[in-house]
Amino acid sequence: MFIKLSKQTGILFEKFFINLKWMIFGVICGALIGTVAALFGKAISYVTALRTAHSAILFGLPLAGVAIVWYYHILGADSPRGTNLVIDSIHNDQKVPFRMTPLIIVSTVVTHLFGGSAGREGAALQVGGSLGDALGRLLIGFNDKDRRRTIMCGMSASFAALFRTPLAASVMPIEMSTVGVMYYSAFMPCVVAALTAHVVAGIINPGSEETMVIANVPEFSFKQGGLTVLFAIFCSLVAVLFCAVLHSTKKLAKLTVKNNYLRAAACGVIVVVLTLIVGSQTYNGAGAAIIEACVLDGAFKIVPYAFLLKMLFTAVTLSGGFQGGEIVPTLFVGATFGHAVAVFFGMSPTMGAALGATFVFCGVTNCPMTSILIGFELFGFELSPFILLGVAITFLFSGNYGLYGSQKIRYSKYDPGRVDINAH
Repeated sequence: MFIKLSKQTGILFEKFFINLKWMIFGVICGALIGTVAALFGKAISYVTALRTAHSAILFGLPLAGVAIVWYYHILGADSPRGTNLVIDSIHNDQKVPFRMTPLIIVSTVVTHLFGGSAGREGAALQVGGSLGDALGRLLIGFNDKDRRRTIMCGMSASFAALFRTPLAASVMPIEMSTVGVMYYSAFMPCVVAALTAHVVAGIINPGSEETMVIANVPEFSFKQGGLTVLFAIFCSLVAVLFCAVLHSTKKLAKLTVKNNYLRAAACGVIVVVLTLIVGSQTYNGAGAAIIEACVLDGAFKIVPYAFLLKMLFTAVTLSGGFQGGEIVPTLFVGATFGHAVAVFFGMSPTMGAALGATFVFCGVTNCPMTSILIGFELFGFELSPFILLGVAITFLFSGNYGLYGSQKIRYSKYDPGRVDINAH
């Protein structure tokens, strides 16, 4: 009996020290990577303001694209895979190259400075994955078997610092790589890393938290629920269209222009021409200001097909080798679509924008738990019944489409069967 109790006590102590190790790693990871991500966000804000003040900078976009391709070439990454590489590393416990950090930071800042239509949080996932892996290899007590969790912790820290949504950041890395499977062993360190990074980012960038709480939310009813279901189905179609446009444009660009430098220059020229045709830089950059206007200002005016233009601008930008990610453009697409069609579903334009952004995000990422938490953190808990129902519907109706081709659909969304296919 004494021997049995001693063995159990030994196991408890062993588990305690393992958990303590991961808590300490979460704090270190959150502090270091949160600092890098917060400074990265500061740089994005600075160059965006610079481009806005000097709109002629846009004409340098083709040359900026050539410079980005050359930069990737000299660092040995002629075929960058971005977030897909990080997802593959989670699946296979493979190393994420440290060079991804300077590559994605510099190229994303350049893309935003010259007016490419791209996000920043997709870049944050790459920075976090790269730095999290590097940190795990530097610290004593971590081995190759821990790599999956160190990568996820880094992704949580970077996303929380840049997007300021620590709840969603805690869950997204453990949900996004494999649909139908969640790596709960990484949950605690991801939570610690995300919360630590959130606090650090608040110190470095005070007042940067993006909360857009919706006022005058109607009472949830059977009628409102039915309209929300219909709205979510349309949002899932928008999400599928966005994924299809992005993937098809990239394939078309590679087939049409084989040379990486020429392709970057050509896509840069197309974005410049599209901007001149539109007559403003509404669709350049990430578009955070437009999202905020759609959600907070019911009287805000933008063309009803704005979501289609943002799809086009983003697809052309990313097809040229410009960097930055697709998450904020996704929220732009969802918000402008929701703002335009809200009246047909018995919603105010602001409520439609908030729900549209949340639902389309779910449709392109296949991350329902993350989408629910992002909706709560960005737009307020008063929308909770609408968000819960709409995310569930969008998750099902968006099928096996997704932004990231390396994302595994392990289990079917529609029955308990195992399918083991990649998102497309």
